[in-house]
Amino acid sequence: METTLRRTRTAMISALPKAGRTTVWLLKIIIPISLAVSILQYTGVIEVIARYLSPVFSVIGLPGEAAIVFITSIMLSLYAPIAIIATLPLDPRDVIILAVMCLIAHNMIVETAVQSKTGSRYITMFLLRIISAFVAAFFLNLLLPQTVETSQIAADTQVYQSFADMLLAWLISSFWLIVKILLIVTGLMLLQNILKEFKILDVISRTLAPLMSLMGLPRNCSFLWFVAHILGLTYGSAVMIAEVESGELSREDANLLNHHIAVNHSTLEDTLLFAAIGVPLLWMIVPRFVLAIVIVWFVRLVHRLKLKPELKTNKS
Repeated sequence: METTLRRTRTAMISALPKAGRTTVWLLKIIIPISLAVSILQYTGVIEVIARYLSPVFSVIGLPGEAAIVFITSIMLSLYAPIAIIATLPLDPRDVIILAVMCLIAHNMIVETAVQSKTGSRYITMFLLRIISAFVAAFFLNLLLPQTVETSQIAADTQVYQSFADMLLAWLISSFWLIVKILLIVTGLMLLQNILKEFKILDVISRTLAPLMSLMGLPRNCSFLWFVAHILGLTYGSAVMIAEVESGELSREDANLLNHHIAVNHSTLEDTLLFAAIGVPLLWMIVPRFVLAIVIVWFVRLVHRLKLKPELKTNKS
């Protein structure tokens, strides 16, 4: 018993510095971006940009107003686009398509920065998520029945009377965001170190290994895949960065995992947010899961085709 407590204490102490560094790094990105986006929303800049993009959304069967929701989701978490949806004249079919697009591309500026720190190019992940969102929307527009049953969305959007009111609201939300990130990142790092110390990570990896093989992912990334699906990229970043920096996961394997979780992550919390306003779960989960698998196998195929000429050259 004493040995177990000592090992647990050692694992927890060693996790704290890594948790602190990751928290500071995340906040350096998140806080300025959230302030900039709040100002852009208050001044109406985002709405102007969305108006020019409306013809693009007509191609995937969505009205021009959908552009406002999508652009907002790129810059912020899903709470903001859900609030905007409530004010727009969208039918249930439109909301399902938009939900999948937002689930793929939400909070992308911050989350892509996380992925760039774990073996992937920023621009590659950014474009992958944008393109994947529109590909998913295109096929959903073809597959979805014209009449979809779902509950109506009802929510109140926040209208600020002055710039000072907007700034105060941002300060309050930022404070709670800092607290949330600090607690979740620290807790996750503590959990990871304890699981690693007692070899529980090995059990998780072995259990999920068959699923990893099916999806074309390395078996040693099963725990990171699990974390990304439960907590998402932002809160799971501490574990991902630590695994790559420690050398336990190669940058090549991390890059392959990033191609999957760029499209399909935070299956628990983010999906339930849209489910709470009546969007059917299957229409949100299945398209992202299938698309992520297709992308990973396509990337593996491309890598294999690139290696063949190199192998022939080396043999000759």
